[in-house]
Amino acid sequence: MSLHRLTSVTIGVPDLDATTAYYDAFGLEHRGGNVFASRDGGEQLRLVRTPTRRLVEIGIGVDDADDIARIATNLERLGVPRDFDAHALRATEPITEVVVRVEVAPRIVAQPVPATPYNGPGRVERSGRAPGVLRAGAVRPKKLGHVVIGTTNLHATTGFFTDGIGFRISDYIGDKGAFMRCSVDHHNVLAMAAPVAFLHHTSWQVDDIDEVGRGATAMLENHPERHVWGLGRHHAGSNFFWYLKDPAGNFSEYYSDMDCIPEDEIWEPEVWKGAEGLFNWGPPPPPSFLHPEDLAELMNGRHAPRS
Repeated sequence: MSLHRLTSVTIGVPDLDATTAYYDAFGLEHRGGNVFASRDGGEQLRLVRTPTRRLVEIGIGVDDADDIARIATNLERLGVPRDFDAHALRATEPITEVVVRVEVAPRIVAQPVPATPYNGPGRVERSGRAPGVLRAGAVRPKKLGHVVIGTTNLHATTGFFTDGIGFRISDYIGDKGAFMRCSVDHHNVLAMAAPVAFLHHTSWQVDDIDEVGRGATAMLENHPERHVWGLGRHHAGSNFFWYLKDPAGNFSEYYSDMDCIPEDEIWEPEVWKGAEGLFNWGPPPPPSFLHPEDLAELMNGRHAPRS
């Protein structure tokens, strides 16, 4: 696959100061100018001021100029306007109005993290106290893993990413969602049927389940209103998760242990229905996870001027 990762995401929010403070506490490195970096992915989050919260841009990394040219041809075939040169291409997904920037970018070279030793019945991998209870530093996400967007035309949005950009389908949530990948991770974009186009959440990889729990616990200290859903484990993708909410209303996820699909592996997408479309174990999702409380406000403001 010539696509190899998400490079960045740009999120529009009404209150830059409050949202900037949130992602600083979340563990991303604040590099000034409302730009944040992950440990392995570099600068991967940019915040801009907009009247209502929304996903402004997604960045996708490719290997070379031939990949840019091929995507430009695909989008032309779909009738989607695009601007491009040898280094980058920009096109707007017609339904969600999210700008997709495809750029020649280096592949992430993840710094290997030693496997966390866990004891089990008849299996002693460690002696003494567990490393997870001895960690004292702040949790620092390693990379931007995936983005979830609501769309009023699931078929069209899915077609833009697969037939236009070159994503591959990993799994489906009935007829309500499509998990798509541009890397070896199970999914990098999930498009969900919704009454209005909106950003559901961004997801950030951490080392293991202990870091998922430590990160969420630190974020909830003195801020219980940030809690959305967790701790649990998804079925599609298999990852552990904990969801929190930023001041603008966007969800952000700590995750670990995502399914990986090697580029040359034959993978047959499955259709998950009911609870399996959402999770394998954990507390049931609150109603606000599927229908965020500000959806009516977002629908009313969909024609508001954007900046």
